[in-house]
Amino acid sequence: MPLRSWLSIPKGSHFSLANIPFGIISHKSLPKPHPAIAIGDYALDLQAFTAEDGFRDLSTIQTHSSVFYQPTLNAFAALGRPMHDVVRKYIQSVLLQDTPYPEVLKNNEPLQKSCLIPLKEASMHLPMQIGDYTDFFAGLNHAFNCGVLFRGAANALQPNYKYLPVGYHGRASSVVVSGTPIRRPRGQILENPAAEVKNPVFSPSRRLDMELELAAFICKSNAMGDPVPIGDAENHLFGVVLMNDWSARDIQAWEVRKQLRSSSIPLTI
Repeated sequence: MPLRSWLSIPKGSHFSLANIPFGIISHKSLPKPHPAIAIGDYALDLQAFTAEDGFRDLSTIQTHSSVFYQPTLNAFAALGRPMHDVVRKYIQSVLLQDTPYPEVLKNNEPLQKSCLIPLKEASMHLPMQIGDYTDFFAGLNHAFNCGVLFRGAANALQPNYKYLPVGYHGRASSVVVSGTPIRRPRGQILENPAAEVKNPVFSPSRRLDMELELAAFICKSNAMGDPVPIGDAENHLFGVVLMNDWSARDIQAWEVRKQLRSSSIPLTI
C-alpha cells in the first residue's frame, strides 16, 4: 500500500512520501540559500525545522545540525549514505498519517507555518557546490547520433564504445540551476560542410540543442589512484538529478574535425 501523509499531497505528485528529494531553497522569511526537502506542493525548510528542534527525536543528526544552515548540500552529503538514509526515514515518519512523532509537526501548527513553504514561493538554487564533473557517453542511441554528425553513419560508433565508459572532463563553472538564462555560444562553423575548401566563419551557433541526461552527485571521495569497487559504488553517491546538456553542434563538429585531422592518435568522440 502507498504511504499516506497527514499533509495533503496531490495525486500524481512527484514529491510523495516515497521520494523526499533534498535541495537548496530561499524564500521571503529566510532569503539566504539553505537546505530543504520537497513534499507535495511544499518545501519542508530544514533550517527552520532544525532551529525549532524538529530533529529532537533523531539523536544521530543533532551533533551535525549545522549542515542544515549551509548554502549547499555538500556538508550533509559528506556525512555519508547511512546518515542520508536515517534523516530521510525520520522525515518520512514525521510526515506519516500515523506518525510516531505527532508533536514534532503534525500537531505543531506554529512549526508548520514556519517550515512548510509553498513551492511556488520558494526559489531554487544549485543544490551542491560543483568542484568538478565528468560527462559520460553512456547512451547507445545518443552516441550513434553524435557519431553520425562527425563521421557519418558507417563509422558513427568507435570500436571501443561498447567496451569502456567514455568520459569527458567538463567545466564545473558551466553547471547552473534550472531557469538560468543560456547565452547562445559563438565560434567557428562551416557554412558549407560539403565544400572542397573548408572556410569557417565566426558566428553564433545555429544548431544549439539540448540533451536530457542523468547526473549523479558524488558524496564520498577516494584516494588518488585507488579504484572504487563496483559493489561499493552506491555508497559514493548522494543522489541523482535530471540535467540539460546544451551543445553547439555546428561549432563542435568543426572543432572535432580539426582535432581528428591534426592528431595521429585515434580519438573517441
